[in-house]
Amino acid sequence: MQHNDYILTLSCPDRTGIVYRVSGLLFELGCNILDSQQFGDEETGRFFLRVHFDLPPATDAAALRQRFDVLAQDYGMDLQVHDARRKERLLIMVSKQGHCLNDLLFRVKSGQLHAEIAAIVSNHNDYAGLAASYDIPFHHLPVSGDNKAQQERQVLDLVERENVDLVVLARYMQILSSDMCRALSGRAINIHHSFLPSFKGARPYHQAHQRGVKIIGATAHYVTADLDEGPIIEQDIERVDHTMTAQDLTQVGSDVESLVLSRAVRSHIEHRILLNGARTVVFR
Repeated sequence: MQHNDYILTLSCPDRTGIVYRVSGLLFELGCNILDSQQFGDEETGRFFLRVHFDLPPATDAAALRQRFDVLAQDYGMDLQVHDARRKERLLIMVSKQGHCLNDLLFRVKSGQLHAEIAAIVSNHNDYAGLAASYDIPFHHLPVSGDNKAQQERQVLDLVERENVDLVVLARYMQILSSDMCRALSGRAINIHHSFLPSFKGARPYHQAHQRGVKIIGATAHYVTADLDEGPIIEQDIERVDHTMTAQDLTQVGSDVESLVLSRAVRSHIEHRILLNGARTVVFR
């Protein structure tokens, strides 16, 4: 049977009766709760909730949102209702390292990620052929100190024109301006190795090899004006040893980066992430 399913997410000051009111309203509207997860943060005093529910065909989604808007005002909620059947639209940005791009293309094409890729943007032309093989528009937008503002405007225009929900920096090796970060607040995810701040700049895996590291990791986070310090969504590690070359470390790192980024994208498009100040609540 085809589900007419929606996902409700909310955060608000913690108080008694929140789950009761939400579940009661869903019951009144004839909805069937498929999954529910909640978290109360004692440090911040905030409550977080994600409910996946089935909406009866006879119930209008707009009416449901209107009822929840009233509840949100009563409780000071940051509340959203998402159509779970809708595929989120992604814009992927990449430079010369294509492992994360290739991984996301495959996962979307094979249905592992419930999304569609609206376009690929790169400051280099290396992956135009790869984009064409997936029949995805490719935009070569070179960037330099002289045209950075203009190039970022082109990207933001593309985001608006293509109704993009999420921008994915899949090893896009350009620092976004503060204005760009603000424009994409809460809807841009970046991936990088987890050596920071130890091995900054080019060839971090070669630097790590010279220092004899024993663990390689990757971090996916939301993009903010504070470079590589946005709210963390997903992380993972792999152990390495003295027998491995710098190239071996690079390969292991590429695999970890691809996996961590895909997990972060999945969590976002499934509406499992709620911001909690500088941190995130990520429901499994």
